[in-house]
Amino acid sequence: MNLLSHADSALSLLPPLVAIVLAIITRKVLLSLGVGIVVGALLLTQFSLGDSSLFLVNTIQGLIWSDGALNSWNLQILGFLVMLGMITALITVSGAARAFADWAKGHIRTKRDAKLMTIFLGCVVFIDDYFNSLVVGSISKPITDRYHISWAKLAYLLDSTAAPICVVSPISSWGAYIIALIGGILTAHGFTESGHLSVFVQMIPMNFYAIFALLLLLCVALFGLDVGPMRQHELNAKKGELYDESKGLPPGANTDLPEADSGKVIGLFLPILALIFATVYFMISSGADVLGANGKAFTILGAFENTQVSQSLFYGSIIGFCITLILAFIQKLDMSLIVKGVVAGARSMLPAIYILLFAWSIAGVIGQLETGKYMASLVTGAIPFELLPVVLFILAGITAFSTGTSWGTFGIMLPIAADMAMGSDSSMMLPMLSAVLAGAVFGDHCSPISDTTILSSTGASCHHIDHVITQLPYALIVAFISIVGYTVLGFTGSLISGLLACSLVFVISVLALAFYARR
Repeated sequence: MNLLSHADSALSLLPPLVAIVLAIITRKVLLSLGVGIVVGALLLTQFSLGDSSLFLVNTIQGLIWSDGALNSWNLQILGFLVMLGMITALITVSGAARAFADWAKGHIRTKRDAKLMTIFLGCVVFIDDYFNSLVVGSISKPITDRYHISWAKLAYLLDSTAAPICVVSPISSWGAYIIALIGGILTAHGFTESGHLSVFVQMIPMNFYAIFALLLLLCVALFGLDVGPMRQHELNAKKGELYDESKGLPPGANTDLPEADSGKVIGLFLPILALIFATVYFMISSGADVLGANGKAFTILGAFENTQVSQSLFYGSIIGFCITLILAFIQKLDMSLIVKGVVAGARSMLPAIYILLFAWSIAGVIGQLETGKYMASLVTGAIPFELLPVVLFILAGITAFSTGTSWGTFGIMLPIAADMAMGSDSSMMLPMLSAVLAGAVFGDHCSPISDTTILSSTGASCHHIDHVITQLPYALIVAFISIVGYTVLGFTGSLISGLLACSLVFVISVLALAFYARR
């Protein structure tokens, strides 16, 4: 079966465009992703029904079995989701979540405090975006529910502290991946005088989107800047409607589970801490094993560069589940209650798993169509050098939005940005690479087919499309701020000027949002 590449054709944009538009219009995510997958299969096989069917079968099979072996990455991520669902449900039935909410009444006294706590936890748990969204969601939800914060707002809090924190943190799965990519690119172009970690740190203040997404999130939490669809969700939450009940119970929600009266706060924190420490341990140890196998000396950064993320998440979740189960037995919970929690927890993750499987499938189709290469080809024309940082930001955003992957966008766009910088002004190498990183996170934030978006909505038990639509205005505002900053940076060559321009537009934007929110 010969597959037709569309790397030089705008038709490569059709499958993700169809899926995204349909998802927003119909609000049926699985149907929309399925249509996008079928459209992509038809394009790849020149509309041969037989070949398209075979391609779809191979794509579905590849989710479980790939290259003559089990697809360990996918299966371990799915296992992590199921385990975390069971941990969360057991914490609920043990009464630990309610005990934590009762304890928090004396320490977290306002809705603002609850939002700030979630942001703080999101910034502290920075080792991986999947981990961040799901674990912080599990901890924060009992508190945000008590203070009538909508699940859509919680999803925004989770999503906007996941990727933006991970992309600027060197000791994270994202940071290690980026450092490895950039290190290879810089070495290839003869930049050997600075260490790769040092270069990454220099790029942090140039990532305008990550910085101002976090600052806007803080302002939204402090000043109640609820605009667009988010405003209605928050108004409904004040009346006790944390989600739109007309759409049914969102995935990941276990609101009907019974709760024991003997729950303790430690029943929430001990499993979560065990999960965190175990995951970090497995990330470091799996990376160390790779370093040792290659005859390299151990370093923390080197371990994170070579870590097995999905394996570490899965093993860590097993430890967390075992601790949760042991605490349930110590608490002498009725066995029927434990079984009910385990089953309900696993079942609660099924909608998220279905969406994730479809999202991975359409990502594979988009990869075969070479949509990313087509998007990258758009910057190879005669674009004034001063506009290259802002053009790269926008194009990386569109690429990540279309493909649903930040990491894939990094892999495609970073080498192109480096080549363009070397062909014009090598002093702009780091700003242009930073613009790609920022744009990829922006596109990831907006995309309904992004796995990070899917898991943030899962961590908050929010309907997926509700999360996408409510977060979009904030993401677009920060994108506009970043566009201004990269434009100024491109024309002046000054990071300080770019940051000042961003800061000015940011202050104006916050004042405008405050005025709108209080109408």
